[in-house]
Amino acid sequence: MVMGRIKVAVLSGKGGAGKTFVSVSLAQANKSFAYVDCDVEEPNGNLFFNGKYVNSLPVSVKVPVFDDALCTGCRQCVDFCNFNALFYINGRVKLFEHLCHNCGGCVVICPVGAVTERERIVGKINHFSEGETDIITGILNIGEASGVKLIESVIDYAQTLDKSLIIDCPPGSACPVNASIKSADYCLLVAEPTAFGLHNFKMVHKLVNLTNKPCGVLINKTYGDDDCVLEYCRENNIEVVGRIPYSEKIAKKISDGNNTLSDDEDLQKLFLKIINKINHRLSKGSDSAL
Repeated sequence: MVMGRIKVAVLSGKGGAGKTFVSVSLAQANKSFAYVDCDVEEPNGNLFFNGKYVNSLPVSVKVPVFDDALCTGCRQCVDFCNFNALFYINGRVKLFEHLCHNCGGCVVICPVGAVTERERIVGKINHFSEGETDIITGILNIGEASGVKLIESVIDYAQTLDKSLIIDCPPGSACPVNASIKSADYCLLVAEPTAFGLHNFKMVHKLVNLTNKPCGVLINKTYGDDDCVLEYCRENNIEVVGRIPYSEKIAKKISDGNNTLSDDEDLQKLFLKIINKINHRLSKGSDSAL
């Protein structure tokens, strides 16, 4: 039983480790959770649900607009911009929109008030429901350089549902991942027991360590050859919350877009057990392994 509202971020250092499979399965096993897809460049978790449409919302960022009549050519905004999104040519300030990080600094620093802002849509939030389960998906517009603002908006929207959240993070360890785990109470790291998988798992574990959030690891697609991951977990005091053997049956269900927990009581029990472990860990208020 889940006590209180918690936010569990599911991460993996690389694509293909099983992050979405784990996220979807956790939400399907625990009906009180909402599934939140923050892999906004390639969201696909909704394919595993038979959800009914609830609503869709655009997400925008603020980009600067320069009034040439007021601009004195002082270049303070250009010098201020650390992202090289601004340059001054032929007596006018020009903007590279996709380099802009929407910080608003150029508006603040302009001494003559020549800079205002306008909204630019970067993506949308789709909301579906399947029974008790809400499915929230962020979809970034093609060609956008950053999904951070959209990810933050997706999580803000999901939190209005007053439910516990399973947050399906982007793969890797870059800024979008950091945005996905910012509000999380617990980070579940999905590890693939290969040399490549271990390398990327270490990277994402280092990121989570920087946030001081409690975490555990789920080893996926193991043939019993996961000693490399287990050794790293022992050395770094990381709790192993579960191990899922490689299964052609599971792989086929995933490729068909089916519920991976159907007709698999053991797998359903595993994911229920994982949530109970996470709740117990959080209720202890300790970062030590169980």
